[in-house]
Amino acid sequence: MRRAMVVAAVIALGALSGARADETERAGRWQEIAWPFPRDGWPAGRAFRCIADGCDGAELYIRAKRGFCNCDTGVADDDEVDRVTDLDLISPRFVPAAPGHLIGVAAMQGRIRHYGLDMPDGARHAATGLALSRRCDLLVAVAQGPGEANAVQSAALAFLETEEMKQWMAAALDGR
Repeated sequence: MRRAMVVAAVIALGALSGARADETERAGRWQEIAWPFPRDGWPAGRAFRCIADGCDGAELYIRAKRGFCNCDTGVADDDEVDRVTDLDLISPRFVPAAPGHLIGVAAMQGRIRHYGLDMPDGARHAATGLALSRRCDLLVAVAQGPGEANAVQSAALAFLETEEMKQWMAAALDGR
């Protein structure tokens, strides 16, 4: 009986690690880095660098802005995404590449939009700005890098949907 329980536990752990490996594969491999921006009126967030195919070298910056959202309408339009997503911290020279659209991430609703960034070193990067609302609070994220915009966006969105990041986002919005 004990041996059967050990075998069952090993099989369950293997299945669980396989599920986590699948989740990690979809999300890419993101390594946490130091928050690169100077202090401002909002708490620092978390920053990550992608170290996998498709989004290699891309960076993701995410933070909560509590009490900064319209409690009734949430993220209303593309102008709001432009204003709140911290793109200007990366480069003051950003240009929307297309109209944004509605999106849901981690049980929150908001808008997402693509941008072109002229970096301080003269390089051109693609970026995706994401603004999500929960009640009267905002969660903002920017994924940017030299790679293809859709690949960077897909990897960043998959990473934000991981259980670890969903838990962190909820805690950040709760002020923990």
